Amino acid sequence: MEFNDLKGMFDEMKTRMDHAIERVRKDMANVRTGRATVGLLDNIHVEAYGSKMPLNQLASLSVPEPSMIVAQPFDASLMKAIERAIQTSDLGLNPANDGKIIRLPIPPLTEERRKELVKKLHGVAEHHRVAVRNIRREANDHLKRLLKDHAVAEDEERHAQTDVQKLTDRYIAEIDKVLAAKETDLLAI
Repeated sequence: MEFNDLKGMFDEMKTRMDHAIERVRKDMANVRTGRATVGLLDNIHVEAYGSKMPLNQLASLSVPEPSMIVAQPFDASLMKAIERAIQTSDLGLNPANDGKIIRLPIPPLTEERRKELVKKLHGVAEHHRVAVRNIRREANDHLKRLLKDHAVAEDEERHAQTDVQKLTDRYIAEIDKVLAAKETDLLAI
């Protein structure tokens, strides 16, 4: 962060913290609950045409029923590669290939698997809390530099640090809210 005014610093800080919230939502959406969603397959990349490509660029994905995802490859020659990519992912899905489409039954989560996923969610949330705190630290360092360079007065710097902390608390509370919603969704039987 390199700004000569406080408004620019706060705008940059909010933008970066908003990005952290978007990332936590996206990362948590990729953690499987008991329901089928095509978002579960967002992080699956398939070895195709000499490079790794996202599954959603190689197949049409749909959810015909609450516990089933169907992948229909655009190119039938990629069936085995898609099946292999799904099997080697950490989703714990067992694809069924009938030659034209790949069916992915979503098994109900065991209590043990739910607890593992809750731990994973807490890890994801903590990673993003740390990211928000790092943004706070950078902002506070920037405020100290502004004070040292006499660009702001001491009381302005103190007020700005208080505002930085309030903003940080607000974003960490938002991360906790996203975590609580996903955890509730995951633990619902």
